[in-house]
Amino acid sequence: VRAVVLTSSAERAFCVGADLKERNSFTDAELMRQRPVTRAAYTAVLDLPVPAVAAVHGFALGGGYEIALACDLIVADPSAVVGLPEVSVGVIPGGGGTQLLPRRVGAARAAELVFTARRVEAREAKELGLVDVLVADGEDRTEALALGARIAA
Repeated sequence: VRAVVLTSSAERAFCVGADLKERNSFTDAELMRQRPVTRAAYTAVLDLPVPAVAAVHGFALGGGYEIALACDLIVADPSAVVGLPEVSVGVIPGGGGTQLLPRRVGAARAAELVFTARRVEAREAKELGLVDVLVADGEDRTEALALGARIAA
């Protein structure tokens, strides 16, 4: 294996992360039990020994966007919407978003995006550097796989 592509089989989203309303009902003990499981998912992507490419369509929010941020490259189609909305309910991004986002777009821009919990649509996401490649509608997976194949060649 010389490259990995992360994608989703869901029609409307790459990954929307946790249900924030449900999360607010959890006890501290329940949250502590979840932490190693979620941390393992992000760490697994970050620790891949080969380049990782995310194929994003629809929503990539919260932990879902953090999974994409853990990849080396993000390919998105025009339906993509990215962001870290959890801060709007008092939750700090727990999947590395506060570290990974500044590496991608700089500290000031990352701070604005995190502090405001702003959701960013595909075209602006490309302009800001939140995604790397913007492709035609529905072509995120095809183009990410092609990019992965070029990397692996």
